[in-house]
Amino acid sequence: MEPIVPKEAFFTKGVGKHRNKLQSFELALRDAGIEKCNLVRVSSIFPPHCKLVSTKLGMGKLQPGQIAHVVLAEASTNEPSRLVGAGIGLAQPAQGEQYGYISEHHDYGITEPRLRDLVEDMAATMLATTLGIEFDPETAYDKRKEIYLMSGKIIRTRACVQTAEGDKNGLWTTVVASAVFLY
Repeated sequence: MEPIVPKEAFFTKGVGKHRNKLQSFELALRDAGIEKCNLVRVSSIFPPHCKLVSTKLGMGKLQPGQIAHVVLAEASTNEPSRLVGAGIGLAQPAQGEQYGYISEHHDYGITEPRLRDLVEDMAATMLATTLGIEFDPETAYDKRKEIYLMSGKIIRTRACVQTAEGDKNGLWTTVVASAVFLY
């Protein structure tokens, strides 16, 4: 049997609110546009030669009921005004034969910019250690990002994050961020 290796991927995100936690998750998936698929969670490898496409283009390739492999971050709260966040980060190598990394993280009380930096940092650091890029892990991410990019071994990092405040009336609030693979 031929290995199943994604040829394309896209990022998407969403938020949902409902009195039931499961239904708030469903509404977050609807907001992200991936509720019609049977989602199978996979880990953090971005395949060699995989092309990142726009969300709109990727959505157009999904069919109702299909099995979709995703890296998915999700978080929920029913505490009024509690900040909740979910994020996906990506680090792509310069060499086409090398795989990249996708990170996922969910958290409470974290702002969107901090979450974006965190997931990008996680993915870039995983890739940097695989590629043998020397760096001080205690250095701030902005400085390490310069080192990563200047090495010529990491070509791009990016993130897709979703944050929301818990509903003021105590409804469940769920956020999702996902990398969706296409074949």
